[in-house]
Amino acid sequence: MPGSLPAACEATWPKDVGIIAMEVYVPSQYVDQAELEEFDGVGAGKYTIGLGQARMGFCSDREDIGSLCLTVVQRLMERNGLSYESVGRLEVGTETIIDKSKSTKTVLMQLFEESGNTDVEGVDTTNACYGGTAALFNAVNWVESSSWDGSARPTGGAGAVAMLVGPNAPLAFERGLRGTHMQHAYDFYKPDMVSEYPVVDGKLSIQCYLSALDRCYSVYKNKIHARWQREGTERRCSLEDFGFMVFHSPYCKLVQKSLARLLLNDFLCHPSPNTETGPFSGLEAFRDVKIEDTYFDRDVEKAFMKASSEMFDSKTKASLLISNQNGNMYTPSVYGCLASVLAQHTPQQLGGQRIGSALDNLVSSLCDLQDRLDSRTKVSPAVFAENMKLREETHHLANYIPQGSVDELLPGTWYLTRVDEKHRRHYARRCLNEHRHLEPGLHTSCTAAEHIPSPLKKMPRIPTTPAGPEVVAISNGDH
Repeated sequence: MPGSLPAACEATWPKDVGIIAMEVYVPSQYVDQAELEEFDGVGAGKYTIGLGQARMGFCSDREDIGSLCLTVVQRLMERNGLSYESVGRLEVGTETIIDKSKSTKTVLMQLFEESGNTDVEGVDTTNACYGGTAALFNAVNWVESSSWDGSARPTGGAGAVAMLVGPNAPLAFERGLRGTHMQHAYDFYKPDMVSEYPVVDGKLSIQCYLSALDRCYSVYKNKIHARWQREGTERRCSLEDFGFMVFHSPYCKLVQKSLARLLLNDFLCHPSPNTETGPFSGLEAFRDVKIEDTYFDRDVEKAFMKASSEMFDSKTKASLLISNQNGNMYTPSVYGCLASVLAQHTPQQLGGQRIGSALDNLVSSLCDLQDRLDSRTKVSPAVFAENMKLREETHHLANYIPQGSVDELLPGTWYLTRVDEKHRRHYARRCLNEHRHLEPGLHTSCTAAEHIPSPLKKMPRIPTTPAGPEVVAISNGDH
């Protein structure tokens, strides 16, 4: 079992393997969610309050998974002064594929050509939402293995988050303390290879999320409890042991409910919870509920959200900056939340575990995250819907030149220039000098001649009543 190896064996591993550097990329355009509510003809507050989302970033046909990953990896390397010669493994975690054989990792190898470094292990890890975490774990495991030769390891998630993994990291993983849950379910899947849209069973998807959360938390607590026992300490792990709680964020309100659910787990596992004072105050009526019967129990949800409200403000709310301002990034979502925490706290506030120059560098590299989000361009819901329609109609085409404006992209952003007759994708990078106009004649504005419903209307919601499952189609992480 992980975490149970003797200390003599642990002494041979690299120390404090974890995240040395991190970079986040979000698209340069967004649509205001309040305006989108009106455009979609839904009730006021459905997106802004029901989902807890203020803005949603999206890409035109100028960006795809290849360009997003090129942008975020090159920014990671440039902003941290890293050399491509020093990279020994590159992992890409994603849920999006544009080729059933050629990996996105091979597209990123363009960045290594000038250095001459082709000795770079790793490949894509594809799985809805979990792909980024699996890729990160692969990189960590590689550093801790005999395969590591001292090289650096960046891992890119869906072109939105890139991380450099190595030893002596300011943000270290606790070896052996992972809780994993995997099961077979058709809650979210993409069976149509020519469509960007998945098929989603909304109610089942929420149940899968919450049941996986329950199981992972239980496995983690069992492992850390076993470690404490070996160290001669008899104590019970709870939310009080964590400085921050960061979640995969399909939408902000689900994150708040998830923290409340972990408090429910702590409450049900406690042999004699104090229901007079403290976090469990007033919860005695729920002492005998069964965890598997509470996925859509509104009374349980309301009570534990109220009980955990202060904990949410102190441990989790800061992590939702990108989720609130950019929406669900899918595979890299949880790491966008991690970056949000780092961007809004000083090393001293994050300390207690480790404080030093390396942590200073990691935090300072993300301190402009809010400024980056504020510098984006707001577009109308009609323009957003037209962009989504264009992607639907053209994403699978060969011999195609994208119509989106290059001028809308941020300086230094990689973009798709064309797809040739053999479906080979060609990319270029916008000059870092933002005053330089690239590729005249390709500037195309999108205007909506008809009312096209936005893809957000297709996204699954938490059911308000225990109705039967509803299968809906939603657009993927590209918007």
